[in-house]
Amino acid sequence: MPTPEESPAVADGGVRINALNGAASSPTRALSAPLSAEISAALQASPRGEVQVKSVDLSLPLLEKNDILAERNRGYFLGRGLLALNIVSSPGAGKTTLLERTLDEFGKEVRCAVLVGDLETDNDGRRLNRPHAAVAQITTGTVCHLDAGMIARAAESIDLDGARVLFIENVGNLVCPASFDLGEQIRVVLLSTTEGEDKPLKYPPIFKSAHLVLLTKVDVADALGFDRRVAVENIRRIAPQAEIIELSSRSGEGLASWYDYLRARLPRRR
Repeated sequence: MPTPEESPAVADGGVRINALNGAASSPTRALSAPLSAEISAALQASPRGEVQVKSVDLSLPLLEKNDILAERNRGYFLGRGLLALNIVSSPGAGKTTLLERTLDEFGKEVRCAVLVGDLETDNDGRRLNRPHAAVAQITTGTVCHLDAGMIARAAESIDLDGARVLFIENVGNLVCPASFDLGEQIRVVLLSTTEGEDKPLKYPPIFKSAHLVLLTKVDVADALGFDRRVAVENIRRIAPQAEIIELSSRSGEGLASWYDYLRARLPRRR
């Protein structure tokens, strides 16, 4: 694989953003969403693309600033015709492996970009580096989740021209990410057969917020004594709104359904 063309990391409060591939040529771009003027002005107010808040009413909910930024992110993504997915799971559930295969197969048909979050290292970002996909690593330091401000800055660090899908690989955690809207249109939660069938019952908030639940590593379910039927029942009990796809990134089982899910939700080109 070619050596990634790196751009300087951006540091802010311990958070570092490094565009490993497809670095943006300029910090701002024209938007076509109805709120493009407001979004563009807000992003241009900072060289890193973070919306500046001059005053905060402490009586407002703690997450309100994040929610405002998330709505602006959503307008930014929609204005670019991007399908943005926030992919969440516990560590080791298979997010990066799934994205590797997705970029190698679906990504050859539809241009994709990836933002990857981890507390330390850019290992996952380097694993996902592809000539045909822009990738940026967000290193959060001690922060156990991504937030909308991090996503705004990271999205500005890479070239999204022509991209139709933006995958956001969140920090491995089933608790904190549940509270933070990143501006995604779809929240995807992974449940691995290595984790046990009762994870949805133990961590209901993240599953209740899911649009799609991916039951991963199904190729080893029998060897692990994992009951796929019980797991699906638990998912449906906690998250009746969510679609469920059972798949294996190693064997390929279920990947066609995952790709069909993505194709069906691509925004129409403007």
